Amino acid sequence: MSKVGPLVRRFCAPIPWVVRLLTVLCGPLLLAACGSTAQDASATTGSTTSLLRWGGDAEGGAPFVEADPADASTVRGFDVEIATLMAKGLGRTPQFVQVSWPSIEQSVARGDFDVGMSGLEDRPELRARLAVSLPYFEFREVLAVRPADTLRFRTLADLAKRRVATLGSTQAYAMLLEAQKSHGVVPVSYDDDVHPYEDLVSGRVDAVLLDHVVAERALRRTRGFVVQPTALALGHYVAVFAPHQAALRDSADAVLRSGMMDGTLERIFRSWGVWDDAQAQYQQQLITRLADTTANAASAATADRPRTTSPVAYLPALLRAAVITLGISLAAMILAMVAGGAIAAGHVYGGPVTRGVLITYVEVVRGTPVLLQLFVLYYGLSGVIRLPALAAAILGLGLNYAAYESEIYRSALMAIPRAQLEAARTLGLTEWQILRLIRGPQALRTALAPMTNDFVALLKDSSLVSVITVVELTKQTAIYATNVGSWVLPGLLCAAIYLLMSLPLSRLARRLESRWST
Repeated sequence: MSKVGPLVRRFCAPIPWVVRLLTVLCGPLLLAACGSTAQDASATTGSTTSLLRWGGDAEGGAPFVEADPADASTVRGFDVEIATLMAKGLGRTPQFVQVSWPSIEQSVARGDFDVGMSGLEDRPELRARLAVSLPYFEFREVLAVRPADTLRFRTLADLAKRRVATLGSTQAYAMLLEAQKSHGVVPVSYDDDVHPYEDLVSGRVDAVLLDHVVAERALRRTRGFVVQPTALALGHYVAVFAPHQAALRDSADAVLRSGMMDGTLERIFRSWGVWDDAQAQYQQQLITRLADTTANAASAATADRPRTTSPVAYLPALLRAAVITLGISLAAMILAMVAGGAIAAGHVYGGPVTRGVLITYVEVVRGTPVLLQLFVLYYGLSGVIRLPALAAAILGLGLNYAAYESEIYRSALMAIPRAQLEAARTLGLTEWQILRLIRGPQALRTALAPMTNDFVALLKDSSLVSVITVVELTKQTAIYATNVGSWVLPGLLCAAIYLLMSLPLSRLARRLESRWST
């Protein structure tokens, strides 16, 4: 204890000086931040209310919202111009807030901005949770197919047992889920609207179901598919407000209604190439209907069926996704253990060239994000080898974790006392026999705890494979949360399922470790 005291005092002596230095450097910044926060809170009629903060996703691209090629700090698109029209009509200045598309509804509900717009689709459950504007644009759900399949695939019924791609948490995704029950269609959910059409051209999916606006934009960007002219359903784009902002919604509706009647919206849509005869007919019908109704009566324009928000209805889908998550994790871990063991053995027993190659592999894999590796495997190498999504997920996670496992096994092998190895060689055992009978079993006991920890981490990292169209537990939970408008219950269910999968493994590992230690 007499030695520990001086060490602690010596270690802690610089702390007051560090605190003083941080106070000097950061104090003015903190005071400025606190001052600006206080001003924002007190300025109820000041500059804060003169802004109309609207949220959208510039990653979605034109014609909705995209970064301006001439000035990447600004955005453009027809939703940008409609937000500007709203702000002008309300006497405010528009201010764009970047937010990922799946999070727009949640963010506007918690007050991150005043209005959300970015090709948001009108849905009954959306109107049950938020204040929703009148539907200012009508889109058509259309099928995109390869030219050779133009006559074969005209409806969802023609695509029985075929893979059909779309964006998750959309009207099109709900249509595919219904078609899965009635026609055996296989829905494939994506997080963006670029890769579905690329995968259609490459043959990974048989069709894509999305808005005609998105399909026509993709056709200009990617060749090799055609868009079927027949609409399978109609939908509408809307703006969303927090539930307590109904008055602001009504004022925005008045601006939109005025823009429809004086032709401003038509000019905006024409400038972005999305105005056609069907849109003109819809706008005229809506103007006629609005002339005799209140500002919010146009909600009847949406013909979606209401969807259940009961957790019981979503539990089977969550459990199926959990099975997929567990299967991917187990298969990837087995691959990681086999590959990691081979890398560790090469590192310990191999020559300089072998060790150099293996060290390079380990450092490259550990030094780059697993998400990037998944993208390269699935999309980057598609011109060379077209891996199924499930195989790419297992291979990507397995090869990534093999680098980490190899270091665990290498350190465990090196931890065996040299005297034991020399004694075994003296007795005439070969290196293989030493590894199998002496070094390996002891190294396994040492590596068991970090191996278990890696598997639990792999179980959670499997959520990343949703970017290559695998609907695992976290992705299914996100779909559930979007439908019910809250992450509380879906998040708790997801966490409980993850715990049910990981805790038994941890207990088993502790039991084995305790048994082997005795």
